Amino acid sequence: MPYTLKEIADSIGAQLHGDPECQIEGVASLARAETGQITFLGKPRLSRLLPESRASAVILTAIDQPNCRTNALVTANPYAAYVKAAQLLHPPPGFTPGVDANAVVHESAQIAPSAFVGACAVIGEHARIASAAFVGPGCVIGDDVEIGRACRLVANVTLCHGVQLGERVLLHPGVVIGADGFGLANDAGIWLKVPQLGRVVVGNDVEIGANTAIDRGTLEDTVIEDGVKIDNLVQIGHNTRVGAHTAVAGCAVIAGSVTIGRRCMIGGASALAGHIEIADDVVITGMSGVPNSITQAG
Repeated sequence: MPYTLKEIADSIGAQLHGDPECQIEGVASLARAETGQITFLGKPRLSRLLPESRASAVILTAIDQPNCRTNALVTANPYAAYVKAAQLLHPPPGFTPGVDANAVVHESAQIAPSAFVGACAVIGEHARIASAAFVGPGCVIGDDVEIGRACRLVANVTLCHGVQLGERVLLHPGVVIGADGFGLANDAGIWLKVPQLGRVVVGNDVEIGANTAIDRGTLEDTVIEDGVKIDNLVQIGHNTRVGAHTAVAGCAVIAGSVTIGRRCMIGGASALAGHIEIADDVVITGMSGVPNSITQAG
């Protein structure tokens, strides 16, 4: 659906320079954008492309605006503004509510009339699926699972018993939440399995990438707080707490009973030892090994 440039400017909170009635139908990169598309200039090294851009509009800073030969939306953070514009112009695909005839749903499960359950999905006993939620094909929803409003489980997601999702959670294919943690006790050379009795509780606006696994707690819950973003192929151990708005890149491994603060950034292929604490606003670069707590915020 096209939007006028004024509608986009109002939506993303940018200052409009140019034709407010200009029609925008999509987004593209600065080098490839054409008429009807909007783009952005986020890095100074790409400013050389600005004079030649064929985009109908460019999102940029006030410093770069004088060099723009087309319509411009001026903002302090062009990349964030571009993301908001892209979300407006390219919303997630819609769906028709209902339960597919090939889904298996326990009679005690509660599914909101506006929710969707896809083919070959399995919904367990006393599971609850809230309004506007999307449970894609092949998903397995265990007993007593709660799925909040407007969550989207793309396909082949497994939520083991007792898992709780907040609102607007996005789970990509292959995510497994609530499997048993790696809890073992050694008894004269023989490993005894420690019962994993906690849950996994996921907050609002969390996104979890493909084939990521988050283990349930041993006694207390594993907790993923609001706004956390987790990439593909990440392992999070039992009893770990990930603070709000932290981002974890692909292939990171976080052991059990780790407490991670708010707004942290954990690079790809990093490994965090168990039973440590990471303060707020910590940046851990890719392939780092973290054996001890980091107590200084930032």
